[in-house]
Amino acid sequence: MLSFSDIEAAYKVLRPVVHRTPLLSSRTFNENSGNEVYFKAENFQRIGAFKFRGAYNKISSLTAEQRRAGVIAHSSGNHAQGVALACKLFGIKAVIVMPRDSVPLKVEATREYGAEIVFSGNTTDDRERTTDELIKKSGYTLVHPFNDEKLIAGQGTAALEIFQDIKELDYLFVPIGGGGLIAGCSIAAKNLFPNVRVIGVETEGANDCYQSFRSKKIVKLKSVNTIADGIRTLSVGELNFQIILRYVDD
Repeated sequence: MLSFSDIEAAYKVLRPVVHRTPLLSSRTFNENSGNEVYFKAENFQRIGAFKFRGAYNKISSLTAEQRRAGVIAHSSGNHAQGVALACKLFGIKAVIVMPRDSVPLKVEATREYGAEIVFSGNTTDDRERTTDELIKKSGYTLVHPFNDEKLIAGQGTAALEIFQDIKELDYLFVPIGGGGLIAGCSIAAKNLFPNVRVIGVETEGANDCYQSFRSKKIVKLKSVNTIADGIRTLSVGELNFQIILRYVDD
């Protein structure tokens, strides 16, 4: 299983290229909650999301042959941009499979980073099916949006920075889509501060990980109902889920 040393190694790769995003606090949130609340502002990250961390770490690990063949990813937007930018920096061809209902701004941003975009149906299954067909046809290397050790390690560097900036923390709340962010962050958190409680957060209309965590087995939803396009996953990743069961408290 992925270890804390993998996240430390990822941080060495990422430090020269990622933005060191700030921890922000809000007086209003603090007063209303009766706590000191901090936000890791990954909206200030390159591409505007944490996804660049995992994408760059994964792509940096590819062999020369894999780089020549090019990579493929499927995403509704943030992972697409992360892969596209990372590939641009490495000079690698990127093909991104995106749903037809993707946010136009995310499509254009992905295209501006130099990626070739292929549209598919709007479900995760549709995107995966189209991606598999293109891999068989052209031999691309898949950069999965969440179910990949290198990608998970890259996402976990966000928590590494949090615990460099703050030395005392009771709870770490992490949003969940496919589970890559919380998997990486929970490993970092529990290794640096074993007593911190790691809590996953999902929208009620896409709560597959909540159901999976309660039943101790992966539950796949038939559909999701949320305006948050970045977390419209039907099920959490297998690698991610094993880490979640081990390190996440609730």
